[in-house]
Amino acid sequence: MAPEARIKVFLKTSATALCAGVVVLSSFSLGAEAARRHYRSHHHHLPELPATPPRALPYPQLPLPFEIPGAQYLPLAWADVKGWSEDDHLAAYKTFRASCRSINAQTGAPEPKSEYKALGASLSEPCRAAKTLELSDDAKAKTFFEENFAPLRISRLGEPDGFVTGYYEPVLEGSRTQTDVYNVPVYRRPSNLFVRGYKQDSVSLPNKGPVYRKIGHRKLVPYYDRGEIEDGKIAGRGLEIAWLKDPTDLLFAQIQGSARIKFDDGTTLRLNYDAYNGYPYTAVGRILIERGIIPREEMSMQKIREWMAQNPDGAKELRRQNRAYIFFREVNLSDKDEAVGAQGIPLTAGRSIAVDKSLHVYGTPFFIEGELPIDSERSKTPFHRLMIAQDTGSAIIGPARADLYFGAGADAGRVSGRLRHPMHFVMLVPKGLDPTARAARLPVPDPRPSQKIAKLFPQTEPAKDQAKPAAPAAAEALGKGETVAVASPVPLPVPRPVIEPVQEPRRPVKNRSHRQQ
Repeated sequence: MAPEARIKVFLKTSATALCAGVVVLSSFSLGAEAARRHYRSHHHHLPELPATPPRALPYPQLPLPFEIPGAQYLPLAWADVKGWSEDDHLAAYKTFRASCRSINAQTGAPEPKSEYKALGASLSEPCRAAKTLELSDDAKAKTFFEENFAPLRISRLGEPDGFVTGYYEPVLEGSRTQTDVYNVPVYRRPSNLFVRGYKQDSVSLPNKGPVYRKIGHRKLVPYYDRGEIEDGKIAGRGLEIAWLKDPTDLLFAQIQGSARIKFDDGTTLRLNYDAYNGYPYTAVGRILIERGIIPREEMSMQKIREWMAQNPDGAKELRRQNRAYIFFREVNLSDKDEAVGAQGIPLTAGRSIAVDKSLHVYGTPFFIEGELPIDSERSKTPFHRLMIAQDTGSAIIGPARADLYFGAGADAGRVSGRLRHPMHFVMLVPKGLDPTARAARLPVPDPRPSQKIAKLFPQTEPAKDQAKPAAPAAAEALGKGETVAVASPVPLPVPRPVIEPVQEPRRPVKNRSHRQQ
């Protein structure tokens, strides 16, 4: 065999042997790795490393002194509360004690979710003090509030004042049976109305959140809206409590949340809120303002009633814009008793208010100050009164939002119907939650740097036309034998050049004859 042929055969054999060796080595490596994994998973468990502890903060984690979502507040002195000394504190104290009877009766079972509200269960302490304190003197009642509470100016974040409206208990004419005159039904809560988290026989279901119609044992669908109910979806089921003359009377009774119905035989039926159909409340007055029918400055409940009486077809369409529908229950109250609020106690005319129950606890005192048209539509009657939160409403939303209760009857309706005004709100916070005292325990920020360090690193921006170097300030701050390295100013980027677009010459287009079909 020629030498060249032998060399070729040798190279070919060597390459084959090398490839076979690589394959064997790779197979051995894969097998060894698989064996190691099998051994670790079956025979040996690596010790778990302890979790790294969270980094400790340089200051203790303390709760905020006082927190109300979406609110701004300012602690005040009693001397700074305008009109405080001119109020009837004894009347406010009696209303507060009525709320305390409900709070003291809870005996370790606080109001649901009260721990998430601003005051939480802190009202129990002043309520215990008021339990055995029978007062008959206005000065002593004033002293009670000043010794047990701290005034706190409160408003919605970014707004200077709060906002108030009024409500009352309508007195309506009705019948226990349907007639040609009385043909508007007042319904009690249907048995197929369902709210998650509540039993169907619970008293006074919530006025917010979804409400369903139960079909069979499992299927849930949204409940009927106002239009469907007015068209007779639940008629003939024995749900009628009474019958009214006018659907407008029913609408305003539902807006107020309670009503007194007087029958021809002289008896009176007292109704209170029990449930709603799950749709959000829509103010019919706002719709009339948006449509330009009634000017905003002239809007009142009386104006709405007059327009609905003059436009029955338009009133029907307007009512159905508010898809919310209220169901009532009968309450055993005499004509002398006031309506029962959401706290479960009779309200006090001129002292009870409805508040946002998602933010505030029932029984919270609010001092409301400003001017209201109480004497007449154009009057500006000074109003400075300590009110007690004892009710709520679906349209009452916000930290400084209140609905003032004025009692029952036409006169109370006229006054409450024209209230839509900004007012000053001062929330009375129990001394145990005094934000000034609790804020004193919070850590303070680190001290500001010394004057010497501040001169080394000036924070003032240099003028646009000339920039002052920092060397003279640094040299002045240090001794004569010390030197300071001063960084040169960073040049600004060159502005982007303005390039004007160049128009390309248009190419001549040859006229071509179209192809004939």
